[in-house]
Amino acid sequence: MKEYLVNLFAQAAEKLSYLKNVELQFNVPQETAHGDLSTNIAMLLTKELKKNPKAIADEIISNLPLDKNIISKVLVAGPGFINFYFTPGFVNGIINKIVQQKDRYGFSNEFGGKKANVEFVSANPTGPLTVGHGRNAVLGDTIANLLEAVGYSVDREYYFNNAGRQMRVLGSSVAARYLELLGEENEFKDEYYQGEYIKDIAKRIKDEYSDTLKNKIDDEIFKITAEQEIFNDIKETLKRIDIEFAKFYNEDDLYKNGDIDDLIKYFEEKNLSYKQDGAVWLKFTELGQDVDKVIVKSTGEPTYRLPDIAYHKTKYDRGYDLIVDIFGSDHSATYPDVLAGIESLGFSKEKVRVIIHQFVT
Repeated sequence: MKEYLVNLFAQAAEKLSYLKNVELQFNVPQETAHGDLSTNIAMLLTKELKKNPKAIADEIISNLPLDKNIISKVLVAGPGFINFYFTPGFVNGIINKIVQQKDRYGFSNEFGGKKANVEFVSANPTGPLTVGHGRNAVLGDTIANLLEAVGYSVDREYYFNNAGRQMRVLGSSVAARYLELLGEENEFKDEYYQGEYIKDIAKRIKDEYSDTLKNKIDDEIFKITAEQEIFNDIKETLKRIDIEFAKFYNEDDLYKNGDIDDLIKYFEEKNLSYKQDGAVWLKFTELGQDVDKVIVKSTGEPTYRLPDIAYHKTKYDRGYDLIVDIFGSDHSATYPDVLAGIESLGFSKEKVRVIIHQFVT
């Protein structure tokens, strides 16, 4: 019904130019006597047109190409509401469609042939999923379902953050618990992960390797085992709520494939970066942002911005028509940096839709 009215107003806008750039909203009136749908557009235009809202409403109605088989009447009510009354035949026709099409009602092929990438959850593999991750998962999967309902071929993607300092800390946490189980003296630092799951992973390593690793606490086995076990737990949790991903994108691949190095080289060649205090800075001020920011620390380790820009570049390279990112509110201030970086590569950020949700408290 709303779609039909939007089309009517689009036709009326050919004669009434002031309707071309307005945001139409239609609501169901609280009382059935006031019609099936109502809009306050006439009142919103009062200030701009310097006219009485009822006069504006009358002018709009007189320019709507109404079909009497669909709309029985249109009335102006109160201070300037435009109330629409649909014919019983039209309403019954919609009800019959719903009955016939059941859960396929509302589906279309409007975006058939187009590809969409929906990235969500993407929790760090340093611990079990939280309730907050569950909110992100349900939101992301629902949006993917909606896109599929209008014809998109959708890839649900999980960005697997398994590179960088956090993973080294994870490995060190497990190694420390492993030494504890062996009765060896060691320091369990405040920065280490504290959960019981760390002890469980350490116990399984001890059961398999006994004390053969006690002099190899820097061995990758601790990090790799922890990462695999936590990731398997994450997959099982998602499976229990019927969420499946087409692709798990490994952040480490960005380093192995040379994407990170290529990006650093690109920024340098385009004079978009500079070195200061041993770090590499990106000229975000030339990309529409307030300040320049570090993309490679003085230690040589990239900040989150660099791999995130490189990762989003792969989405463009893979030919997606629509890119949807589902983030928690902690990303509100950071995702603009990524979009600015993408634009600097010559891509349009209009392909990207970022959806922010609040934390669960």
